[in-house]
Amino acid sequence: MSILKQGDKAPNFSCMNQYGNNISLSDFLGKKIVLFFYPKANTPGCTLEACNLSDNYVQFKRKGFEIIGVSADKQKSQKTFSDKYSLPYNLLCDENKDIIKSYGVWGLKKFRGREYMGILRMTFIIDEEGVIIDIINKVKTKEHSSQII
Repeated sequence: MSILKQGDKAPNFSCMNQYGNNISLSDFLGKKIVLFFYPKANTPGCTLEACNLSDNYVQFKRKGFEIIGVSADKQKSQKTFSDKYSLPYNLLCDENKDIIKSYGVWGLKKFRGREYMGILRMTFIIDEEGVIIDIINKVKTKEHSSQII
């Protein structure tokens, strides 16, 4: 697992979304991407983040951005999450953690004095040519849209 930085080519991926459609990064060449990684659908922090992005979706679209969320949840969980909160963007079901590991967001986490491996909450902003132009590694779930815009 390599550490990505600004200026790096974003690793390509191909994965099923919440509706069972195959989504690839290459499908979005020519568009700017907000690629956000979150630990688990329907948890409080992930819900705040996903809804904050959804609430500002029109603003993102006006600025030419597509939003893609990624977690290791199963398709059914992603669909339930998406439907429950009317999320207007793709949520990828990376059960094997291939995308998660290729973006370097699988790592050591700490919670209540316990250490464990998990998905680090991070966001990658990718330009129209597939190059990473920004990385947000201290995501504020309630204010994530303003961090990006």
